[in-house]
Amino acid sequence: MSDIKVKISDNIEATYPSGTTCLEVYRDHPGSGEQVFAAIVNDRDCDLHSPLTGDCTITFLDFNTPRGARIYRHSASHILAQAVKRLYPTAKLGIGPAIENGFYYDFEFEQPISAADLDRIEQEMKKIIKEKLPIKRREMSRAEALEFFAGKGETYKVELINDLPEESVISVYEQGDFIDLCAGPHLPHTGMVKAIKLTGLAGAYWRGDEKNPMLQRIYGTAFPSREQLQQHLDLLEEAKKRDHRKLGRDLELFSLQDEGPGFPFLHHNGMIIWQELTDFWRQEHRRAGYEEIKTPIILNRQLWEQSGHWDHYRNNMYFTRIDEQDYAVKPMNCPGAMLVFRSRMHSYRDLPRRIAEMGLVHRHELSGTLHGLMRVRSFTQDDAHIFMLPEQIEAEVAGVIDMVDRFYRVFGFNYRLELSTRPEKAMGSAEMWDKATAILEKVLQDKGLDYKINPGDGAFYGPKIDFHLQDCLGRSWQCSTIQLDFQMPEKFDLTYIGEDGRKHRPVMIHRVIYGAMERFMALLIEHYGGAFPAWLAPVQAVVIPLTERHHAYGKKVLSALQEASFRVRLDDRSEKVGYKIREAQLKKIPYMLVVGDREEKENLVSVRHRERGDQGGTALNAFMEMLRQEIDLKK
Repeated sequence: MSDIKVKISDNIEATYPSGTTCLEVYRDHPGSGEQVFAAIVNDRDCDLHSPLTGDCTITFLDFNTPRGARIYRHSASHILAQAVKRLYPTAKLGIGPAIENGFYYDFEFEQPISAADLDRIEQEMKKIIKEKLPIKRREMSRAEALEFFAGKGETYKVELINDLPEESVISVYEQGDFIDLCAGPHLPHTGMVKAIKLTGLAGAYWRGDEKNPMLQRIYGTAFPSREQLQQHLDLLEEAKKRDHRKLGRDLELFSLQDEGPGFPFLHHNGMIIWQELTDFWRQEHRRAGYEEIKTPIILNRQLWEQSGHWDHYRNNMYFTRIDEQDYAVKPMNCPGAMLVFRSRMHSYRDLPRRIAEMGLVHRHELSGTLHGLMRVRSFTQDDAHIFMLPEQIEAEVAGVIDMVDRFYRVFGFNYRLELSTRPEKAMGSAEMWDKATAILEKVLQDKGLDYKINPGDGAFYGPKIDFHLQDCLGRSWQCSTIQLDFQMPEKFDLTYIGEDGRKHRPVMIHRVIYGAMERFMALLIEHYGGAFPAWLAPVQAVVIPLTERHHAYGKKVLSALQEASFRVRLDDRSEKVGYKIREAQLKKIPYMLVVGDREEKENLVSVRHRERGDQGGTALNAFMEMLRQEIDLKK
């Protein structure tokens, strides 16, 4: 048997007989002492029992790595499936992937289960964990796999096998009497899952297609310790309190109507937040040298064929016919910006030209994927398209990064960066993609920014830098993106006159900062828990007279604040002051201004902050100055 070289870390390299398993290598080099349960071999995730057959680099995975946590939770999903099959033998298996902070598995039950059944299933999972069943991988031929799963009545697994490419390796994982179709990898045995919790039950169309049967999806999560699980459950409980759908209703920000599923209605309070975000956006873009445009919502089919959306994005678009011609409702703003740029001749002296648009777009999303303002069919993107000379690319990308950073600092968001590379279906040559990717990577490196590569997740026309911001609960959201595009200017025959008097092709950046405005609003609602800073709050202060005889002074305070352009209201109802204060707190109003005899006599307001409590009596002008400063600084 031949020997192979195994590199374990930067300074450890060893020789082993071919066929040595990852686990055997780990036993020789146990590392940090964290419990490992899988390995990365030459960038491929593997079981610990996988044999090594050639020279390789190996990295061991524990729960503290994203890939390790995914493997851990995917094994938990198989434990869930085994528990369900024990309790409901006629249930059919769908799929059971790991997701962020958890996992799910889809099932078809003869009789639908309810949330009350989850505890019973969870108890069966705990039994399987205690049994410490070895999790073993084996491969099957296509014919063998089809015969096996068809014999068990697992029609969904049969469909998955039939859809695999002919050259695919088909593997199954076995734990006790349970066998599931899976590419893996998995934990060595079920006992390595220490703490689990089933968190919910929902409906899900098979493979996300509403034409397919509706299955039942059981959600869960798993952690290596009860303490970690409890911390996560506490976060989930806090997230429920901050759910933007509930707060949106309670604070009268938006609604979703049966007459327009996926098409949100913004109410007056929501429009105030929207307008403040938009005003801030316009101010920053004017300062950065952008010009704002507005393009039509419906444009001719030929435009979408020219842009490539007809071939690459048609399934997500809406269509109509006008004067016997095909038109599409725009899913993206880019082609409109191209037409604006192309409408006049450009010199190299005109570039860079930065064109921005708050553009309404429509995308056909499956009904099962719709979720409040987070996933909708109609939304506004704060798009911008920068047309530039090739030598201006690095400076423009760096400028956009700086602008995104300014925006996110205002909202108190930390973020991480990903560089997404060429997808399988892409326009343009590999050489062009490599060039564009290298430029983005150089800018990130020159700015000293940490980032990770996200292979194959670029847009179909170019690589991109994605900003994943982190909210107050530690959740990650992808909002801003910077996409470098050499393809669209070619498709639209965009040109400028260079110093040599000849026509040249500009390069283009697509970028958003908020992303989808509706989604960003949802994120802010949950990030702030509805308690918006004063500059965003729909009502910035409420004036509360102590008694009816103080109504006149209350109206005087109201008038002064309104004349100074503050958003304020007067609560002159015949209710106790304590009741009014509690209600204002529930409505998340930043300031409550109580006025009585002393305040009227001395032209004061007694200030109460929703979080800091009683602030004492303050001259009205001083309060207005303080509030103005707070708003201007966007604190």
